[in-house]
Amino acid sequence: MLSVVVGRVLVPLNGSEMSERALEYTLEAYPDADITVLTVVGEPSLMWGEAVGFALADDLEDEAQELAQPVFDHARTPADTNGLADLETIVELGHPVRTIINRADDYETVVIGTYGGTVSERLFVGDVAETVVRRSPVPVVVVR
Repeated sequence: MLSVVVGRVLVPLNGSEMSERALEYTLEAYPDADITVLTVVGEPSLMWGEAVGFALADDLEDEAQELAQPVFDHARTPADTNGLADLETIVELGHPVRTIINRADDYETVVIGTYGGTVSERLFVGDVAETVVRRSPVPVVVVR
């Protein structure tokens, strides 16, 4: 695999297999970069099934951190395997696309996983990666 020198890379993770592939790709392709893993916890709404408990939490930031922790814990395994002991992790509340785009200015590139599924799957799930590619102020690498 080709290795490119990049200083700071943002890797949005949501716990999916595709986002994990994006992290693994980042660790291999940018071995000397400062890598930040971002998990976005959706804004609470009573319309969301499991988010009801989140919407009713006393401290949303603490609850968001608790929801993101398993994603971060899982990300540490490939980071440790690749010798990156100091993986920066950030959790934010909000809409994933807006949050990723707002954070992207602080990085040289964004590496994001995508589902690449059928049109109906993308319409149902939404294609965060596609929107990030179109709106990002920095280059975006999309991993399938």
